[in-house]
Amino acid sequence: MRAARFHAYGGAESLVIEQAPDPHPGPGEIRVRVAAAGVNPIDWKLRAGILSQVIPLELPAIPGRDAVGVVDEIGDGVQGVSIGDRVFGLGGVTGATAELVILSAWAHAPDTWNDEQAAGAGLASVTAMRGLNALGSLAGRTLLVEGAAGGVGSAAVEIAVAQGATVIGTASERNHEFLTSLGAVPTTYGPDLAQRLSALAPHGVDIALDTAASGSLDDLVAITGDPTRVATVADHAGGQRLGTHVVNAENDSTLLSAAAELGRQGRYTPRIEQTYLLERIADAHAHAERGRTRGKIVICV
Repeated sequence: MRAARFHAYGGAESLVIEQAPDPHPGPGEIRVRVAAAGVNPIDWKLRAGILSQVIPLELPAIPGRDAVGVVDEIGDGVQGVSIGDRVFGLGGVTGATAELVILSAWAHAPDTWNDEQAAGAGLASVTAMRGLNALGSLAGRTLLVEGAAGGVGSAAVEIAVAQGATVIGTASERNHEFLTSLGAVPTTYGPDLAQRLSALAPHGVDIALDTAASGSLDDLVAITGDPTRVATVADHAGGQRLGTHVVNAENDSTLLSAAAELGRQGRYTPRIEQTYLLERIADAHAHAERGRTRGKIVICV
């Protein structure tokens, strides 16, 4: 199969397109012929070696964790999916940016999403939903999403609105119209956030989700009045220091199915900033490293 790989830790230019061995699913896994794969912050951090002490990789490695495509091989013990089904989901921390990928968590992709949208849904929706679930029931509550324009943040906004929350989202001013289109009340991040929120939410902010790791957790705890009313999916050290909920993404087919159902209902549409062909994966990684994206970056395989 054709795949993007890196043979040593380094910059985006270390990525090459070459032939790699075809993978095969083990028990409880499926193989998918990839149409598109998402680009997530963990992808370039792994490639750059930033996480090598925490998540050492066997090199050469194929970047990418989430993808969409058609099932073409099924491992032992798998039920509820057939050869030819269009699914999206998650594999290991690497492996998705290739013609074939092994998934250990998946859901049937809704017809309301194109391949690029489905490719951008896997890790973003699971991360957002786990962060939101840590905060309890959302109906009738005012939620602040820090970093609301990014891949996880934009997913969290739409999913929280679908669950009945009033959502205020922080982002740069250029993304405020985008946040409004998602159903959030936009505001800027940074100093004096509490004062801005007092005008937007005169009855206070009930809960907060940090997706940005921008150093704002102390402020979020002060704004909500209780660290247990704050969850972070990005600032693990800060969350542990303050006693907030600290959430990691997990390969969870139940959450993927819930996200897909919201997609079928038209209540959640993964937002895509830009797509790249596989041959331009170095450009996609460089784009992701610059940050401040509006939705997801996707590779079309």
